[in-house]
Amino acid sequence: MCGGQSYTTCVVVLARLRESKKRFSLFGEIRPYTVWFPDLEKHTEYVPEPSRACKVCRGMSMVYGICVRIGRLAAVSIFLLNSGCASLMSSAASGFADNLSAAVLNQNDPETVRDGAPAYLLLLDSFLEGSPDDPALNAAAANLYATYGAVFAEDPERARRLTERARRYSSKAMCVKYKPSCDWVGMPFDEYSATLDGLGEKHADFVYAHGVASLTYIRAHSDDYVALAELPHMEALLTRYLEISDGESDGSVYTFLGILATLRPPALGGEMEKGRAYFERAIEISGGRDLSAKVEFARGYARTLYERELHDTLLQEVMAADAEVPGFTLTNVLAQRDAAELLASADDYF
Repeated sequence: MCGGQSYTTCVVVLARLRESKKRFSLFGEIRPYTVWFPDLEKHTEYVPEPSRACKVCRGMSMVYGICVRIGRLAAVSIFLLNSGCASLMSSAASGFADNLSAAVLNQNDPETVRDGAPAYLLLLDSFLEGSPDDPALNAAAANLYATYGAVFAEDPERARRLTERARRYSSKAMCVKYKPSCDWVGMPFDEYSATLDGLGEKHADFVYAHGVASLTYIRAHSDDYVALAELPHMEALLTRYLEISDGESDGSVYTFLGILATLRPPALGGEMEKGRAYFERAIEISGGRDLSAKVEFARGYARTLYERELHDTLLQEVMAADAEVPGFTLTNVLAQRDAAELLASADDYF
């Protein structure tokens, strides 16, 4: 449940089905809604109603980790793309952006990141006033708004507003770079999937930004079955990303795909072994340095299948690891907080 006051353990974009007397998910109490999934004959899924009782809910370190690491792209783009003066300041801006990104990723105090981010939201908006059609700048804005809205927005309505803006920016970026995406909203799944074939390596960064912005949007609008029905579209988009990317962000995407595969229990179409393979691939890619992959492996796979030994082994490895790893420190600190909570609740869960 969404207990306590810590925003550092925000809910995963996707619901986790939990066993309890009242059937709660990480979003709050589960209520049935009708949602269409292309791989299911059954059309009724348990869809979580977002909790209003907490700032943000536990379990979001994965989303947080992905969004913060996307910040590497966002930070590099923000200053380089200021129309009219980029050529004069590109070298200095690039150095500043790289240092800023490294400082965020290597920060072991999430509160510092939370308090400093709003200034950059306004800065991005000011750049977009002058260059509203710049795809890279729109993608950068989508990245930062998605991160802040999903992780740091304390009020559900505020989270919805921020992630709506993130989604708007990412959709704009995609539409400018890839015309078929202009019609993605409301497109049937089969037609949508067919449009993904035209995406290539040059679109990869924008696909990544749009995928994460869309998932944070869905998380913030989890009481809207229309938004939740987009989950299969996002899974297809992330899968396509792996086919066109340079591999830099593949670990995060494999973890996200693992979450999607284990979102539903096997009886409702969940693909547990496929999810396990995704999680193991994510751990392999990072060399075990990204602790959030193990946390999500324990949460999504081990808990769903009631594999206590695997669950505890993964989380104990997370707790024993050194969180301060270049490029992963912030997300690892959050992963260890989640791991401690999951271990503390294990006796009751299992």
